Amino acid sequence: MATEPNISAELRTLDALKDTVDLVAFDAQAVRTSIDLVEKLTDADLSRPTPCADWTLHGLLTHMIAQHYGFAAASRGDGDPVLWKLRPLGADPVASYRAAAEHVLEAFAAPDVLDRKFPLAEFSADYQFSGAQAVSFHFIDYVVHSWDVAKTLGLPVAFDDEVIEAAFPVAQAVPGGDIRLAPGAAFGPEVPYSTADRFDQIIAMLGRSPEWSR
Repeated sequence: MATEPNISAELRTLDALKDTVDLVAFDAQAVRTSIDLVEKLTDADLSRPTPCADWTLHGLLTHMIAQHYGFAAASRGDGDPVLWKLRPLGADPVASYRAAAEHVLEAFAAPDVLDRKFPLAEFSADYQFSGAQAVSFHFIDYVVHSWDVAKTLGLPVAFDDEVIEAAFPVAQAVPGGDIRLAPGAAFGPEVPYSTADRFDQIIAMLGRSPEWSR
């Protein structure tokens, strides 16, 4: 039997969220916000640095696209790690991103998605996560990655208060410590913050400075 990762308390917190918030709807809002932002980029923007250390916007987009396809496959029970690999952006990066985003939105729209088991190859080789846990992971990724893209392009980004309030406990549940320093870690170490703004707190908790500027 597969063993649960050493974050069981955090995972239970995420499972409880599905009883109080519409995780699928909030995830969709985050993803559609990311689409709106990506549609504003130009080819010249692809070489810009982003708040994600060591990634240009080109690198960030290929990561985001791979995540969309990986999560969509996992929602169908497919845990093949090949599906999480980076793929070329192609001649039209915006179209490539939009297609990937729409793909995962369609996958998550299945009525029983929160009750499924997700084999998330990038998170664990042998543990299958609940639908609520998996959608929570994707949700917080695209709240934060929308901010990343917006900052890179010098554009504003905002979410409804209820989306940010739902994202906050998910951000709190992300494991800290040395795992944040490992190569390829999803988030860097927490950045000290004194702001009372909830969105800025989430950004800082997940390794970005709210004051980052291109």
